[in-house]
Amino acid sequence: MRYIFLFCSFITLLSCKAEKEIYRFEIQDGDGFLQSSPIFLDTEIRGNEDYSQLKLIQNNVTIPFQVDENKLWFLHTPRGGTYSFEKIESGVNDESVLSTFKKNGNLQLVKGNDPLLTYRYQMTYPPEGVDTIFKKSGYIHPLLSPKGDTLTRIQPPDHFHHYGIWGPWTHTQIKGEQVDFWNLGDGKGTVLFEEFNNTTTGEVFAGFNATQEHIDFITGSSPQNALDEKLDVKLWDLGRSDRYMFDYTSTFSSPLKDGIIFEAYRYGGGIGMRFDERWHKDNCTVLTSEGHDRLTADGTNAKWCIVKGESSDGNGTNGILFMSHPGNRMHPEPMRIWPIDGNNGRGDMFFEFCPIRHKEWKIEPNKDYKLTYRMVVFEGDLTAEEAEGYWKIFANNPKSEILN
Repeated sequence: MRYIFLFCSFITLLSCKAEKEIYRFEIQDGDGFLQSSPIFLDTEIRGNEDYSQLKLIQNNVTIPFQVDENKLWFLHTPRGGTYSFEKIESGVNDESVLSTFKKNGNLQLVKGNDPLLTYRYQMTYPPEGVDTIFKKSGYIHPLLSPKGDTLTRIQPPDHFHHYGIWGPWTHTQIKGEQVDFWNLGDGKGTVLFEEFNNTTTGEVFAGFNATQEHIDFITGSSPQNALDEKLDVKLWDLGRSDRYMFDYTSTFSSPLKDGIIFEAYRYGGGIGMRFDERWHKDNCTVLTSEGHDRLTADGTNAKWCIVKGESSDGNGTNGILFMSHPGNRMHPEPMRIWPIDGNNGRGDMFFEFCPIRHKEWKIEPNKDYKLTYRMVVFEGDLTAEEAEGYWKIFANNPKSEILN
């Protein structure tokens, strides 16, 4: 009798599980997928599924997910086993591990209680005694390492127009005249924050989408917006204390009747970063996907680049893996990396992916263009093999197969 009861209980459990399970799928891990990375499912595969009433399970573990437009994002760990969506039995989990916080003109992207990335949307003025032409809004600073080291720098005395992570275009042509949005001291142009289109929080990522205007000061009777930019930034939790990831996507178009030309130049556009002043020629290294180092990388093309330097306490290292998406212009993308003897021999660190380094780019009027980058911010070391693995998932979202 006891065996009959156990058998019936087992059948009942299977029946309950079958009733709760909506569908199963598996991820087809490709070569080089070595570590956890955010990936997405196309929600349109299942039509009008209400994912707010579902939970995602892998190997009996609940996996957080977030829906953004028609993409369902989650952190994929290549550990085998299938995923399944099941009905939530009671309540909905709205816990936001990653959040946004506005204070004093800054928008912070926060993990737990730790602000990791700050976007400055109000105007920053230069130090007293420096021409106010160098004022700026719409840039990322500070960017912190997982343990809290500041990695970015703004308004260094050698280049007051450098602002953390930013991407103005340098030599451009409008109506046959050269307009420079990068070198603010020339007084020809600038890039400024206009408004937030949205902010997002959740268990998988937090982020924002902001409009930035590229202001041309010289070719019209009054300042005009020469380029509309939508900057989208997403901060991802990688489930580990020594690394996190963020995406930086710039979508832009020109409202000008004749568009705008981005002239070929050694820096401008893309994504640029001025590193903290503690990094110099003696304690900072570079490694690109093509095997180039700090001495040889400038002007070469790469899928990814690791920039690493000494931590603030001098007892370790931290750094950033920069990745260029295959959809970007001129990918593998040209880079600007300052020479090791620059800045009067100090060898300060500046890095940029620069899609116009070797060839000009004609921007047609009212047509959208996009550049997408991903960065892994890390403590300690990050190997070339790991970098290639991160890039492969970024470049080609793994395919999924619906099993039922």
